[in-house]
Amino acid sequence: MLALALGTLLAVGALAFVLFPLFAGSPRATRRASAPRMSAERDAVAALREIEFDRETGKLSPADYDALRVRYTKQALDAMRRDASPVSADEVAEAAIRAYRARLECPSCGPRLEPDAVYCSSCGRRLAA
Repeated sequence: MLALALGTLLAVGALAFVLFPLFAGSPRATRRASAPRMSAERDAVAALREIEFDRETGKLSPADYDALRVRYTKQALDAMRRDASPVSADEVAEAAIRAYRARLECPSCGPRLEPDAVYCSSCGRRLAA
């Protein structure tokens, strides 16, 4: 009797393990939903690869290939330009330096020497994290 109950429990557990991905949804779907910007670029690049393969295997005429290549290349470039940051690397570095220096100053006393202090050593005020 114990063996039958244990076997049934094991079978139900294995069935639940196998069927869980069907009912829980795939992690790929959640990753795609969280990154829609990269999707347009990847789709255009995948389409370029597909038409290149079709041209090499003879499924696509040279005229059709040229028209599709121009269209998909434009789509990929547009997606990359949308994603490109208008801020230069120097501006990003300067902003990081300003944030670090602001963390090293007490609002009432000014600059401090202790970079890892949580409280100002002069006035005792809590510093920004």
